[in-house]
Amino acid sequence: MTMDFADRLERVEPSATLAISNLASQLEADGVDVVDLSVGEPDFPTPANVVDAGKQAIDDGHTGYAPSNGIPPLKEAIVEKLDGDGLDYSTDEVIVTPGAKQALYETFQALIEEGDEVVLLDPAWVSYEAMAKMAGADISRVDLSEHDFQLAPALEELAATVSDDTELLVVNSPSNPSGAVFGDDALEGVRDLAVDHDITVISDEIYDAITYDTEQTSLGSLDGMGERTVTINGFSKAYSMTGWRLGYLAAPEPLVEQASKLHSHSVSCATHFVQYAGVEALENTDDAVVEMREAFEDRRDMLVDLFAEHGKEVPVPDGAFYMMLPVDDDDQAWCEGAIEDAHVATVPGSAFGTPGYARLSYAASEERLREGVERLADAGYL
Repeated sequence: MTMDFADRLERVEPSATLAISNLASQLEADGVDVVDLSVGEPDFPTPANVVDAGKQAIDDGHTGYAPSNGIPPLKEAIVEKLDGDGLDYSTDEVIVTPGAKQALYETFQALIEEGDEVVLLDPAWVSYEAMAKMAGADISRVDLSEHDFQLAPALEELAATVSDDTELLVVNSPSNPSGAVFGDDALEGVRDLAVDHDITVISDEIYDAITYDTEQTSLGSLDGMGERTVTINGFSKAYSMTGWRLGYLAAPEPLVEQASKLHSHSVSCATHFVQYAGVEALENTDDAVVEMREAFEDRRDMLVDLFAEHGKEVPVPDGAFYMMLPVDDDDQAWCEGAIEDAHVATVPGSAFGTPGYARLSYAASEERLREGVERLADAGYL
């Protein structure tokens, strides 16, 4: 029997970040000690109070289906959180999802038809392109690498890229993979273009709690953006809850109504008892978030200094826990060599639309980060 596969899946490749992580896991299974700097997963445990809330929810019997768009206490906590960010949403404008990735997927599917234009800011997280292609989009890209990954200096190029035919623009600040935090001048430029051309904008704010010496502005809080912004967030990064799979989207009610159809017919709902853990995370976990953020900042500073000692100047990220390391033009070969020769796992920048770099995640201990840099240097990769 010969199977014919859907064109929408033939358009995309498997996740490059997970592919590198799988290779690292294979080496580790063979007894190789790999310093894995490829996956954006905090190395901190989920805060104990959040774990306890999840356990209590199980004990309380919250193990059946939840309301499809989310339990009322969590939606109310999300709306309160968003209100603190200057965003005016009601609980009817929120969908709670199994991870922020599902929220993104539902948004692409709700908005994009075959041939619609989606604009990405490179380097862009790998799944944006895949989701856009699966929805049938034509993709245009704006390269920020020549501007230390900042958007403001590239606004003219963005203005030349978007048009009245642009359906969707994706903004991710703080950024994965660069760690860049876009300033108000850049976001106001996005606002002006979105209003002028009637463009819907996804604002992916999954790293909004992880910034250093700067404040992240929520795009939907700007005048004129509330009606055209889909705000995406979740619990994986700020609260070290990657395996809990909990996220959300907030958007104007007409979009929520359409996305809810896909949501109800695919995942049904986010896990019931996990949602109670989410309430606890939003309401009672500020100290743990600060502790993790301070640790990430210390690691960032250490890495910048270590690379400088080896003659490598890196753009200093203002948020998230990633760093773009300049490497050979053939970044794929560099990353493959680094894991094979130095046993250090990184992700090629070309996976994010920016060749010539390798993305490092510093969501690892200082000891392992030092070990990784030393291995790269000893193997001649610095």
